[in-house]
Amino acid sequence: LVYAPGKDPAIILPELELQKTAGLAYPLKAYPYGENPADWSLAFRTALFELDLYGRTIGVEPRRMRVLELRLVEGGAPGAHVIAAEQELASLRLRKDAEEIAKMRQAVKIAQDALEATLPQIKIGMSEKELAAELTVQLLRHGSEPEMPFAPIVSGGLNSANPHASPSERKLQAGDLLVIDWGAAYDGYISDLTRTFAVGEVDAEYRKIHEIVQQANAAGRAAGKPGVACAEVDKAARTVIEAAGYGVYFTHRTGHGIGMEGHEEPYMRGDNQQLLESGMAYTVEPGIYLPGRNGVRIEDDMVVTENGCESLSDLPREIRVVG
Repeated sequence: LVYAPGKDPAIILPELELQKTAGLAYPLKAYPYGENPADWSLAFRTALFELDLYGRTIGVEPRRMRVLELRLVEGGAPGAHVIAAEQELASLRLRKDAEEIAKMRQAVKIAQDALEATLPQIKIGMSEKELAAELTVQLLRHGSEPEMPFAPIVSGGLNSANPHASPSERKLQAGDLLVIDWGAAYDGYISDLTRTFAVGEVDAEYRKIHEIVQQANAAGRAAGKPGVACAEVDKAARTVIEAAGYGVYFTHRTGHGIGMEGHEEPYMRGDNQQLLESGMAYTVEPGIYLPGRNGVRIEDDMVVTENGCESLSDLPREIRVVG
């Protein structure tokens, strides 16, 4: 997708994907290319020439652009200076309008409904992969777009102590904590939620750390409002966990921005002095991870309002028993 001063937006894409541009609400000139690599170069050269970008400065989004596409841009605009424009593009998406928030709210609803439909299917002896597959099916049944923000993270027992574990063949056992981190996509916007469950009866210490994380989540949610630094949201959640003696086991930032992508600005990090503004959306997801044992994370999606902060998610945060 290319924006140039004084020109209609343009898109350079494979012919096979041309139908995706039909029915858009804004003008978009397409430059399709076929399977021959020579066609790729021609499409980029033609588009960048007609957009008057030869010899100009062109900003790209490095985290989203493949090296192949970068080379085609560099080769397709003689004399152009290609720079990273990640921050400029991120700033355009920082504040969501009412329509965007409504789409995110629907993505949250889809995710919550899908999880509630999945929970009765959980049984001791079910593998993490089986559970992840069932949740994926329910997300699609409840209205998520097929291109979800990420594959569901389903991790039980010692795997739950890994914040970014992948579902494995490990079977759920009585006494496990079960972390489920999942999200849905709706009309280009996403949700990202996490809840932790008890598989049958669990050790008293695990219930204790769940309660601590629940309190940290509440503190982080309460801290957000216009004018508050992202670092203060992180501090609010982290202080609860540190005061309980588990600070060393909270190994990641408290949250990240969400919207069109699963991770974007702003980041709830201890060194981030960026101030929250109305319309910003982000997660609050404190956790405690005991290596080789069990872990807990509770994550909600937040939107900054004129006077405070609203949680788009309202699933129970208390520990629930499954299996």
